[in-house]
Amino acid sequence: MRCANINYTNVCVTACKFCAFYAAPKDAKKGWSRDLDDILRRCAETVELGGTQIMFQGGHHPEYGVEYYEEHFSAIKAAFPQLVIHSLGASEVEHMAKISGVSAEEAIRRIHAAGLDSFAGAGAELLPERPRKAIAPLKESGERWLEIMEIAHRLGVESTSTMLMGTGETNAERIEHIAMIRDTQDRTGGFRAFIPYTYQPENNHLKGRTQATIFEYLRMIAVARLFLDNIAHIQGSWLTVGKEAGQLSLHFGADDLGSIMLEENVVSSAGAKHRSNRQEIIDLIRKAGRTPAQRATTYEHLLVHEDPANDPADERVVSHISSTAIEGGTAHPELKLIATN
Repeated sequence: MRCANINYTNVCVTACKFCAFYAAPKDAKKGWSRDLDDILRRCAETVELGGTQIMFQGGHHPEYGVEYYEEHFSAIKAAFPQLVIHSLGASEVEHMAKISGVSAEEAIRRIHAAGLDSFAGAGAELLPERPRKAIAPLKESGERWLEIMEIAHRLGVESTSTMLMGTGETNAERIEHIAMIRDTQDRTGGFRAFIPYTYQPENNHLKGRTQATIFEYLRMIAVARLFLDNIAHIQGSWLTVGKEAGQLSLHFGADDLGSIMLEENVVSSAGAKHRSNRQEIIDLIRKAGRTPAQRATTYEHLLVHEDPANDPADERVVSHISSTAIEGGTAHPELKLIATN
């Protein structure tokens, strides 16, 4: 699929130790927030480049409560009703509810009514207590993260689930993480996919002292495909492990390579510099012995690429074209767009 991660602010009160993106609220030189016009322009770029989804991703800003997300989601839906807003996660819900003085359930109801289609599973990191406190001590507990996701699923708002590998967690803690997800899925059925990805070592407090190997990553893909028998899809993260490892993940249990991400600044700030384009992803999938297909957020096939002779020619649709954290990104109004099929 094609989507954009629109990063609306880097101001954040949680100060996670693995994060290279955030700025402390008092850091006026580093901190920034995008205005609504800029966000809508980025949505327009996404639509012009054939994108079907946006992920609204940013820091836990000390002034952004439920009202902020209501205003922005409703504006996006009014201007671009065809875009799926697959964004945020339990951590953002906990934060915005606290700022606005409402329950997590009320926050979810309100942002869903404003235009949120599904949650992206942000903030899961590692759910077990020890590793979570070690890398994200100011975030809610893993149990609370799952509780909020369970509320969302009960309200009809589905989500994906994620896992951050390589910050010093043990193998047993990795299994505990996916077991916690599986137990919740048994009750709700609301997780569409499981997406493990790897810690990136640049520009953050952990300084790369621990990292997951490609072997560990592929092993987790395989274990997850066997263990998470109640979750339909497993996604390989070419963005963090590279295109070759992403391709290999299709032989280890993954059935999805995510998206051509037109904008992404969070993991790119921490050193993830892998880029791709639509044709390259199609080729990776095809050379792995699979049939490439462009999917919707909810995994319906939008376009199946069975015959290479009919592959779309859109060479300028590349990942990170609107990013600011990677060389070659633009994020300027003069960005040249192309027509897509």
